Amino acid sequence: MNNNPVLIVGGGIAGMEAAKQLKALGLTPVIVEKSSALGGHVAQWNCLFPDLTPARKVLSSYENDLKDVEVLLETEIASINRLQKGYSVVLSNGRAMPCKAVIFATGFKLFEAEKKEEYGYGVYDRVITNRDLEAWFNTGSDERVPEKPSAIGFVHCVGSRDVKAGNTQCSKVCCITAIKQAIELKEKFPNAEIYCFYMDLRLFGKKYEDFYINAQRDYGIHFIRGRVSEVSETIDGQVLVKAEDTLVGKPVKVRLDLLVLMAGIVCNRENQALLKAVQLPVDDDGFFRSRDNIASITKSDRDGIFFAGTCTGPKTIPETIAEARSAALNVYNYLKGGK
Repeated sequence: MNNNPVLIVGGGIAGMEAAKQLKALGLTPVIVEKSSALGGHVAQWNCLFPDLTPARKVLSSYENDLKDVEVLLETEIASINRLQKGYSVVLSNGRAMPCKAVIFATGFKLFEAEKKEEYGYGVYDRVITNRDLEAWFNTGSDERVPEKPSAIGFVHCVGSRDVKAGNTQCSKVCCITAIKQAIELKEKFPNAEIYCFYMDLRLFGKKYEDFYINAQRDYGIHFIRGRVSEVSETIDGQVLVKAEDTLVGKPVKVRLDLLVLMAGIVCNRENQALLKAVQLPVDDDGFFRSRDNIASITKSDRDGIFFAGTCTGPKTIPETIAEARSAALNVYNYLKGGK
C-alpha cells in the first residue's frame, strides 16, 4: 500500500470519523470542506438526542484525532476525472491531487420551510424552524422567540412524507428532534404548554422510546396525532393552529406564542455534479445511490468511490459514524487489492 492520499469530500461528522479511522489504519486522509470550519450540521446543534449530550463535546473529541490530518477549508472540488488507476482531482484553490480512493461525505440539506406556505414560515413573526431553534439554544438571541411563552407548538414532517413537496421519504430524525427540543424548551419555560402535532411517531433508536415517554410523563408535553391544516396569525401576534386529532376524531384549535416547524432532511443537489463526473447515478430520491441498500451501503458502483453518512439518505449520528468507519475499512481493503 502506498501513501497516495485518500480524499474525503465533506468535513461533517462522517468525514471526520472517516479521516480518524483512515489515519488509524495507516493511510493518509485529506479532508476537503467547503465551509470555514469542520463539524457540518452537528456544529449547529446545541445538544444531541437521546442523552442531551452537548454537541460541542462530541466535536471536540475529534480535535486531537485529526490534528495531523490535512484539512482544506473553504475549498471545493473543481473537477474529478477517472484515470486508469485512481482519480485526478482538481480543487477550487487550483491544487491538483491524484488519489486512488475518494469518500463522499457530502451530507444533506434541510427542506426549505418557506415552500410550505400554509405554515407561514417567513410570513408570521412567531414561526421558526428546528434549525432556527437550535441557533437560539446556542446563542439565546432571536427576536422571534418570546421571553416568556405560555404555549409552544411543533409541526412534524415539514417537507417529509409529502408528495406535494416532492419528498415522499421519512426524514428519520424529525420526531426525536422535536421531542428533544420540546424537552429543552420545557426546561427553559416550565410553565409553558407544549404541543407536538405529528403524523406517526417513528422512534426506532436506542432509548428513543424512553425519551418520548419521559417527555409525556415527566415534562407534560402534549402529543396530538394529526396533520396541521391551517396556520394563521391573530391580531395580537399569536399563531393560531388548526388541526384534527385523529385519535379522538375531533378538530383542534390552539393559540401559540411560538410555532416550530420540523424541516426534514432532503438531498444536497449541489453535489450531484460530482457523481456525474465519475459516471455514477443518483437515486430516485436525489441521494447518492449505493451499490446496494443492504450489504454495500458505503460502496458505489465505481471502484475507488465510497460513501459515508447522509449523502445516501437520512441517518442518525450513530448510524453516520458507523458508516464512516465502514467506508474507511472498505477503502483500506480496496487499496490492499480487494473490492
